[in-house]
Amino acid sequence: MTEFTQTFQQDFDKLLRLRRDVRRFRTDPVDGGIIDRCLATFNLAPSVGLSEPWRIVKVQSAAARQAVLENFETTNAEAIKGYSGEKAQIYSTLKLSGMRDAPVQLAVFCDEETPKGAGLGARTMPETRRYSVVAAITQFWLCARTIGLGVGWVSILDPDSLTKELNVPENWSLVAYLCVGWPEDVLTTPELVTAGWETRSDILETLER
Repeated sequence: MTEFTQTFQQDFDKLLRLRRDVRRFRTDPVDGGIIDRCLATFNLAPSVGLSEPWRIVKVQSAAARQAVLENFETTNAEAIKGYSGEKAQIYSTLKLSGMRDAPVQLAVFCDEETPKGAGLGARTMPETRRYSVVAAITQFWLCARTIGLGVGWVSILDPDSLTKELNVPENWSLVAYLCVGWPEDVLTTPELVTAGWETRSDILETLER
């Protein structure tokens, strides 16, 4: 039986607190072997019916990165129109993407029609395939932090346009666009808290039935 020592538990708690959504990266390159080590955690992740529906695209060419950046900038310009007053002012100051600096960028998709797993557990709730991809991303994220890498999840994107821009199959749905690299700073407080956008809840509310 594996023994999870108190030291291990404390280190794990620290890891969770250091798992920040990074937007500010140094431009230093990241060795490909390090990225592959982190990506290997996808194969350890749980997935509904053992479908392993995650599909990962390494966005490396200048043309592809420019297309994704323009996608973000267009979508972000539309997003800010949905706010007014203080929220609009704060929104305009937020750094919501590390695309210009992050040396590694990954588009993570879900294969909605994968034959693997034969549909087990996903026939009535097909969205569980996407949940499986999110679980795998979380494992990748934690592994990256153990090495000192930062990860930023960019969600202000037009997924349909991005799917076309990256020329992936139509049955792949975008789950996450990840910026990865060495962070400028190691923070324990979310930037959105520091900026005054939102506060973190200290109490988890649960219901009993």
